[in-house]
Amino acid sequence: MDISRKIAIMVFTAVPAIMGGGIVYHFFGSFTQVIIYEALLLLAAIGCLGK
Repeated sequence: MDISRKIAIMVFTAVPAIMGGGIVYHFFGSFTQVIIYEALLLLAAIGCLGK
């Protein structure tokens, strides 16, 4: 996988991290759930980049 594809994957996961973090905080009202959501998203991004 070339570097431009890896950067595109990181950008593609940055948008759900920002928007999704706000949505998760709105529904649950706690940063604990936001951290869990961000950690799961990070693991998914690392899994995609590790291929």
